[in-house]
Amino acid sequence: MNTRPIRLGPRSVAALVLVSVVGLIAIGWPLFADAGSALTDHAADAPWFFALMLPLLIAVVVATIADCGMDAKAVAMLGVLAAVGAALRPIGAGTAGLEPMFFLMVLSGRVLGPGFGFVLGAVTMFASALLTGGVGPWLPTQMLAMGWFAMGAGLLPGAGPEGLRGRGERLVLAAYGFVAAFAYGTVTNLYGWVTVGGMGQGISFQPGDPVRENLVRFVAYVAATSLGWDLGRALLTVVLTLTTGGALLRALRRATRRANFEAQVTFEAPVGALRGEAPHRTHVTSEPE
Repeated sequence: MNTRPIRLGPRSVAALVLVSVVGLIAIGWPLFADAGSALTDHAADAPWFFALMLPLLIAVVVATIADCGMDAKAVAMLGVLAAVGAALRPIGAGTAGLEPMFFLMVLSGRVLGPGFGFVLGAVTMFASALLTGGVGPWLPTQMLAMGWFAMGAGLLPGAGPEGLRGRGERLVLAAYGFVAAFAYGTVTNLYGWVTVGGMGQGISFQPGDPVRENLVRFVAYVAATSLGWDLGRALLTVVLTLTTGGALLRALRRATRRANFEAQVTFEAPVGALRGEAPHRTHVTSEPE
């Protein structure tokens, strides 16, 4: 029996769209604020952003459970993968962006689907921050960016039972991981660029300036401060995906198949039940793969 990613139902999609829109607004609105506006003090909004994002994240989990019937086995797998990802992050922290947790997020999102991937990415980043002492005003942005990173892998084509497999799948995931690693760095850099002052005129955020001019400064800021870090993260993700990705994909699919997340409980009334001859029977069936 093959496996398929955990499906996204209408409530899951609505919850993911809501949390993504709120996150984009919370991260990007200083670019559009007036120079004299108090809204440009972006650092002060981090606790509120965090307080708002947590219930939205819970809403994604609840919506996913309601849509596809995730049970204790799925929640247990979420916890195990989040713990492994949190443990992997400190291995390369501070060393040219060599963070192996990104490779795990790509493969987990691919196998388990975009909804599960988003929750896994956000929870993993939260757990790793607790583990490494990295809790700060930047954490909500990191959680959201990692959620998007893992969710994107689940949205790649060819994830179904009859979809892309083998070396071709690993090449697609490696290419996605390379691009998405830079996208993750861009999102998290945007928060830091807006809140950190005292940099050179050519790379500092200037509240109230035209968006185009600020974006040019932002590109210069990224090139000057984090391009090498993002490149190291992207290359490590590619190398790990191509070398060990096949074995991990098989392990994740085997674990998902054994957990049988798609199983559905059905009830049938046997012949004679209406006459009181026998009690009803219950059995579990799985959707054909």
